[in-house]
Amino acid sequence: MEEVQVVEEAARKPKNTLTIRGLDDATIERLKARARSRKRSLEADLRDLLTHTSRQPLVLDALAEADRIAAMTPTIVSQADGGLLACAGGES
Repeated sequence: MEEVQVVEEAARKPKNTLTIRGLDDATIERLKARARSRKRSLEADLRDLLTHTSRQPLVLDALAEADRIAAMTPTIVSQADGGLLACAGGES
């Protein structure tokens, strides 16, 4: 009886639908081949692909963090010549 209840509860949950228009035939065929290679339906494979991808951090987040760190770096610090520093270190 518990299985039936779980199925009934799942059936009552609203399902969202996503329609993607304008994919070329070659892209669709590659996606179908990808699903077949995993022995899955196209729908199941795309669902997992989209779910996994949506959980990945955005590249823009990493770029924004890099910009934030760069903004904290003083701009008036002069760059030293590594060779000069090595020579100066040996003359102590």
